[in-house]
Amino acid sequence: MTTTDAEMDTLRSDVRYLMDRTEILDCISRHARGCDRHDIDLITSAYHDDGVDEHGHAINAGPKYGEWANATHAETSAVHTHNITTHTCEIDGDTAHADSYVIVVLIGSDGKTAQFITGRYIDRLERRDGQWRIAVRRSTVEGMFIADARVLQSPFFTDKGYLVGTRDRSDLSYDRPLSIDTPAPARW
Repeated sequence: MTTTDAEMDTLRSDVRYLMDRTEILDCISRHARGCDRHDIDLITSAYHDDGVDEHGHAINAGPKYGEWANATHAETSAVHTHNITTHTCEIDGDTAHADSYVIVVLIGSDGKTAQFITGRYIDRLERRDGQWRIAVRRSTVEGMFIADARVLQSPFFTDKGYLVGTRDRSDLSYDRPLSIDTPAPARW
């Protein structure tokens, strides 16, 4: 059985599309992880040098967004997670437009309350020098509510010794190779 030139062209095109989609979602996920770990280098790596981020009235140059985001998160929470859910992406050559739903959970500095925020990251990404990065990000807020998080301080939870993420590179996600013997940097 032989593969025709047309079939090879289709295969190459399909693989390129899948690679682009994966690299774009990796960029968006890298940004979310960087926010949760307060890793400015990781956040910054998601933006082009001339990229821009809009969160409400706050408009930041991409390379400066990490500092702003870390300070904003630190003012209102002790721990947070950015969860990317539904993701659509339209690719046209070296430009892509993505719409990524996000659920952000922030445990208040008091440890007793939690904020749940739902919204979307609406991004224009560009591939430059072979790298997909954010050129423009506009964030929406679609819903928000406050919840009771006191269970995190109860013996029911604390006695179980669950790990909690840290906002720095001591977080276990940076540990290489990951080992069960590495002491946990933080527990509830």
